[in-house]
Amino acid sequence: MSAKAISEQTGKEFLYKYINTSAPVHNRLRYANVTAETDWSRLTQEHPWLLTERLVVKPDQLIKRRGKLGLVGIDLDLQGVQEWLKARLMTETTVGKAKGVLKNFLIEPFVPHSQEEEFYVCIYATREGDHVLFHHEGGVEVGDVDAKAQRLMVAVDEKLSAEQVTEQLLTHVPDDKKEVLASFIVGLFNLYEELYFTYLEINPIVVTQEGVYVLDMAAKIDATADYICKAKWGDVEFPPPFGREAYPEEAYIADLDAKSGASLKLTLLNPRGRIWTMVAGGGASVVYSDTICDLGGVDELANYGEYSGAPSEQQTYDYAKTILSLMTREKHPQGKVLIIGGSIANFTNVAATFKGIVRAIKDYQGPLKEHEVTIFVRRGGPNYQEGLRVMGEVGKTTGIPIHVFGTETHMTAIVGMALGHRPIPNQPPMDAHTANFLLNASSSAKTPATTRTASFSENKTSNDVTPAKKCKAGLPADTLHSIMWPQKNVVTGGCEAKATTLFRNNTKAIVWGMQTRAVQGMLDFDYVCSRDEPSVAAMVYPFTGDHKQKFYWGHKEILLPVYKNMADAMKKHTEVDVLISFASLRSAFDSTMEAMQYPQFHTIAIIAEGIPEAQTRKMIKMADEKGVTIIGPATVGGIKPGCFKIGNTGGMLDNILASKLYRPGSVAYVSRSGGMSNELNNIISRTTDGVYEGVAIGGDRYPGSTFMDHVLRYQDTPGVKMIVVLGEIGGTEEYRICQGITEGRITKPVVCWCIGTCATMFASEVQFGHAGACANQASETAVAKNQALRDAGAYVPKSFDELGDVIRTVYDDLVASGTIIPAQEVPPPTVPMDYSWARELGLIRKPASFMTSICDERGQELIYAGMPITEVFKEEMGLGGVLGLLWFQRRLPRYACQFIEMCLMVTADHGPAVSGAHNTIVCARAGKDLISSLTSGLLTIGDRFGGALDAAAKQFSKAFDSGMLPMEFVNKMKKDGKLIMGIGHRVKSINNPDMRVQILKDFVKQHFTSTQLLDYALDVEKITTSKKPNLILNVDGFIGVAFVDLLRTCGGFTRDEADEFVEIGALNGIFVLGRSMGFIGHYLDQKRLKQGLYRHPWDDISYVLPEHMSM
Repeated sequence: MSAKAISEQTGKEFLYKYINTSAPVHNRLRYANVTAETDWSRLTQEHPWLLTERLVVKPDQLIKRRGKLGLVGIDLDLQGVQEWLKARLMTETTVGKAKGVLKNFLIEPFVPHSQEEEFYVCIYATREGDHVLFHHEGGVEVGDVDAKAQRLMVAVDEKLSAEQVTEQLLTHVPDDKKEVLASFIVGLFNLYEELYFTYLEINPIVVTQEGVYVLDMAAKIDATADYICKAKWGDVEFPPPFGREAYPEEAYIADLDAKSGASLKLTLLNPRGRIWTMVAGGGASVVYSDTICDLGGVDELANYGEYSGAPSEQQTYDYAKTILSLMTREKHPQGKVLIIGGSIANFTNVAATFKGIVRAIKDYQGPLKEHEVTIFVRRGGPNYQEGLRVMGEVGKTTGIPIHVFGTETHMTAIVGMALGHRPIPNQPPMDAHTANFLLNASSSAKTPATTRTASFSENKTSNDVTPAKKCKAGLPADTLHSIMWPQKNVVTGGCEAKATTLFRNNTKAIVWGMQTRAVQGMLDFDYVCSRDEPSVAAMVYPFTGDHKQKFYWGHKEILLPVYKNMADAMKKHTEVDVLISFASLRSAFDSTMEAMQYPQFHTIAIIAEGIPEAQTRKMIKMADEKGVTIIGPATVGGIKPGCFKIGNTGGMLDNILASKLYRPGSVAYVSRSGGMSNELNNIISRTTDGVYEGVAIGGDRYPGSTFMDHVLRYQDTPGVKMIVVLGEIGGTEEYRICQGITEGRITKPVVCWCIGTCATMFASEVQFGHAGACANQASETAVAKNQALRDAGAYVPKSFDELGDVIRTVYDDLVASGTIIPAQEVPPPTVPMDYSWARELGLIRKPASFMTSICDERGQELIYAGMPITEVFKEEMGLGGVLGLLWFQRRLPRYACQFIEMCLMVTADHGPAVSGAHNTIVCARAGKDLISSLTSGLLTIGDRFGGALDAAAKQFSKAFDSGMLPMEFVNKMKKDGKLIMGIGHRVKSINNPDMRVQILKDFVKQHFTSTQLLDYALDVEKITTSKKPNLILNVDGFIGVAFVDLLRTCGGFTRDEADEFVEIGALNGIFVLGRSMGFIGHYLDQKRLKQGLYRHPWDDISYVLPEHMSM
């Protein structure tokens, strides 16, 4: 959600810190917070004024009309405050329908004043601008300020002046206070805008001769503006409404939500309730809550929540386990039910999210059975069949009763089943599998010659744009631009009229953002609709250079251009008139404002959720001025069957075909929710001849276009025979539809239902999934709007459960009257399934190009040879342990890990003179980068330098295993003219031993269970050093033979496995890894010393003539 209430303390802190006004504001930051844990001595040290001043104390828990409820202690000393709190702190009280515990209080200095010095001021946001209310009589008895107050609306993007305030708001204020109040109100308004408030009320504000005092304050801020205001807001805590506790689980889900691109919401209503929900989609979650309450479950409804926006399997698991943990804490005598519901998803992989839920069910199977939990599942969308299958399987394997349903079952039917109001079918009918649609839809892959662009129920018309009906007398001026839409580019009151027809079968769009899956979905839709050309002309993505992106058009590959900036795209694609923006919430505003500078755009869809409301209102204002229709923000988009679809609207191709969205029907709809719009596609396709056009305007408080905007378009479109509106709690837009019906502007049948009827049954305010789904007054409730629509003449069902029945009844009447003549079906062309999706569905298999057994990065956590990275650190395995997992696929004993680390330490470097270090230094001094310099050093490693580990291990092992005596081995190597690898050193000798070898030898002798090969090598050393003292077992040889002993005797390997690791070169890896550390050190050393290009000195080179010339 966006507008969130903040505590009075937070609101005053913002005001005192950041208000800019010439009016003297007193008592800045003079407040103290008191809870049951407060240390009074410490509090008085931090706020010494508590000991010297008269005080006011009141609860700070979003309670309205505290004065009238007797919840304000006035003109008390500190002892009086403490006595007053004793009777109230941590006590339960009732405010309206809500019961709650008073636990958070605010103490402030008492301000002596007269009633005449009290005033009322309030600023709140609407679609058109910000309203400033002022009344010269503030305080507890202010009464109905809406009726009494002076008001002034500041239009979007305009400023408020002191002159305006004085002339329009302060007419009843004494002259000596006007200047101070005007300055304060202007400063307050600027603060309101700067810190993204959506509501700010001060009652009373006291103005004395000394200045201004802010006594009581209530405020809401736009939480989506956190990324803009973070520096000034800091970490804001949003308290729950009075009567509802703040649970740590809610905070945990809120934190998950903040870290995720998906949407995860949880509100606990009654933790002891028996009915729990886990619903996908902001709109669907409201519908399920409505249905539960309609069927008498309001007192047992435990939670409200939703997950949407394609959460990952892990995110869904975290969400599900939180709910399962909560619902298995207290038993219920009737057992419990869990409703895992949702509409038909547009782009969420249902199987992936269900796998997360299944993991959680498996983890909690014991408690779920103990608490007698029955689970009801209904879902549709991409890969939903697999999701339902795994959900059904987990029910069978765990013994938990799980009833699974797909799109063949009405969305909320499972609620009636769960609450015992309807029987549970044994084997519900299943819709065809995804593969059936895509692989066997037609015997021919060719596109049918005929193309449908008109309504499915009528003949084609040459032009489906008709003049709008004339504006009826008495219609409010604010609807004028909506009614005059059809004539595009006609200026009316400073605004251009908007188009009735947004999409045709030749509409071309630009997609902002690298959303290849959404674009491919659009092209597949175009193909099954028999369009001549793709609807996407180009893509814009600022983070890459101009290039071409490959897509499929039916069976063949095509290339679409991708531009770095909008200007280039617009120059080259003048035919484009639609923009589909997948820009992030941070960049959507700027990119949309830029796009509206190009007059060829007449429709812009903004997908991003979480755009600050102030920015959205600026976009709406410019769109009205430019004659642009905005769909969104926070939407999936819209669809016009047979013509065009926005992004992921309508879901995967199987749903497009199942809901017959490849050709137009007679019914047009508009909803807020993207998921519910897909559910409407399903309902309408099952009850009528199909959808003509559908738009999801988005869940924000201020959608770019309104219900009425689209209803009027549908009214003026001949192909549309009936209209379906899925309204929602919050806002008053549905009343404009009522007005349109009663005044005759809307004459086509309108079926309408407003979701959110459950809100009036809850004791405390609940913010639903959509930002705009919150009633600020009685008229904004779903119940009130449904009744008003019914009274106006719209067809309003008794509940969402009956929506499909009402749509069918109205449609059948239109068919009976001849208004709709259903046409014969035309089969769509076949579109091949993408390889990746076919694999996801398990329809195909293919040999993997790579195989790996050491590491898996696909899950939530990195895994080394089957061991999660968190376990690696928990067990303190160290670098040796990690090397054991990645190289040897084993968890090695502690001493083995230590030995590996010691080998890396002793081989790390051996000075700058050796060939590898020398090469690295020369390369570094030639100005090469780290990788090049390191590689030049590593390339010198071989049998003569460093690479003797493997060779020594092989030679000594072969000799030892064959039973050859040390002397026989030495003699044989001499006879064959071969060097014994690992024997000999340029500097060290039997008299000047290599301390590296000595350190390793001491450790090996102390910790290894057996050192047979090492002992053999040491016997060889005795023979070689007797001939020449520097023919010692060097560090390479020692590590080689000791490693063979380790592999053979540590207990982790068979003899064959140990020999295989030697054979494939594992031991040389020790030297390469260790010496890389030294080479990097030499590189950094040369760069740090700023050494120049190396040139070898002449005097160190012997220049000789060719041999035949020297004769």
